[in-house]
Amino acid sequence: MTANIVLAILVTSLATYISRFLGALTSEKIGETSKIYKWFNCVAYSTLAALISRMLIFPSGDLSDVHYILRIIVILLSILIFYVTKRNLVYPTILSAIILATLNSFAV
Repeated sequence: MTANIVLAILVTSLATYISRFLGALTSEKIGETSKIYKWFNCVAYSTLAALISRMLIFPSGDLSDVHYILRIIVILLSILIFYVTKRNLVYPTILSAIILATLNSFAV
């Protein structure tokens, strides 16, 4: 049983670190204006957007107790804050948590 656990850890570590090693190895050869760099950037942002969308549409844990209307209000306010602050991500991130906690405390 112990050998299986060690093998599982080694295999998952290998799968994780091979891609990181290849990224570090090839990162010097890829320019920031190249098409492949832009493609990887788009993939990273789309993955993040998919994870956030899943968390908001099908929440789990404490977020599932928050009514969906409140979640939609917080999303819209966060987008508004994002554009008002000239596309700064820090303010909407911090304020969205504060707004959600405040609205949720009044809704209960």
